[in-house]
Amino acid sequence: MKKSLCLLLAAGSLWTNMTWAASPEEVRVAYSGGSQVLMLAKADGSLDKALNSKVKWVQFASGADALSYFASNAIDIANFGSSPATAGVVRKLPVEIIGVSGVIASYERLIGKEGINNIKDIEGKRVAYPPNSTAQYALEAAISVNKLDRSKITLLPLRPAEMVAAWKRGDIDAGYVWAPFAQQLESSGGHQVFATKDLQKDGYLIYNNYVVRKAFAEQYPETVSAFLRVHQEKVNEFKKDPERAAAIVAKEVGAPVATAANTLGGLEYPTLAEQGTAAWLGNGTQTTDSGIGKALSKTSSFLAGIGEIRKRDIPANWDTAINSEYIRKAAVAAQ
Repeated sequence: MKKSLCLLLAAGSLWTNMTWAASPEEVRVAYSGGSQVLMLAKADGSLDKALNSKVKWVQFASGADALSYFASNAIDIANFGSSPATAGVVRKLPVEIIGVSGVIASYERLIGKEGINNIKDIEGKRVAYPPNSTAQYALEAAISVNKLDRSKITLLPLRPAEMVAAWKRGDIDAGYVWAPFAQQLESSGGHQVFATKDLQKDGYLIYNNYVVRKAFAEQYPETVSAFLRVHQEKVNEFKKDPERAAAIVAKEVGAPVATAANTLGGLEYPTLAEQGTAAWLGNGTQTTDSGIGKALSKTSSFLAGIGEIRKRDIPANWDTAINSEYIRKAAVAAQ
């Protein structure tokens, strides 16, 4: 009896050690400085607890920075735009898309000065955008679907903070950017001219996504699924009490509460269960023909058209670029 008990205790100890070994000591999570539901998990430490790991938060200014961090093996998971994520996949970075953190509606928008009242008014004007970003993609798409003469628009690639400075100097007439920079342009005499949601009727799905290093995900699959469950928990928390969530996020990122509320409310949030279907990441059997697969095809064509990537580098399918396994497991565990 004593021998059996000892064996059971030893097995339990081994299982505990294996469980801890399955969690990395540190998870490096990259995020932009803007308001997002994930900041709720940063504020209360719930992500560290759920992952059973210390979370190192790495802030970046744009999706291009996130790609650089992935290239130098400096981060494990990141939340950034679909356009730079597509570029990273085409350039063969060892990463994969594991979830949609939010569909961009009014979170990113074109802000114009007096005299720019609609999208057609940017002809003959100086318009700034953050390079290799969803904002650039949306701006170029808006120019295309509205049949504007691109040659009459002076397009200036500027990082968000640089854009605000250029606006205040009078160097630009309009800027397509996200919060809190969009609000900074608005508070300096600007007004909304166009929002990314206006492109949905033309078939453009522009979103922010969670991207992971493949090697990390393969080594710690449960950590990745747990990360996605926390995302859903924080989306639910935001929807239950938007004002409280906005106040917490605003304090965490150092933004006005109104700005955080505007940003969080400017995204649409598909659920974990929805994302594991053909409309989003697919169920594992129709990846390329899934909603995100089709979005990658459309985005990559756009990026090749503006010279951001080479057309010959675009893969024949997106089977290795999208992995819905983690989000489907997270959806089951969240039930």
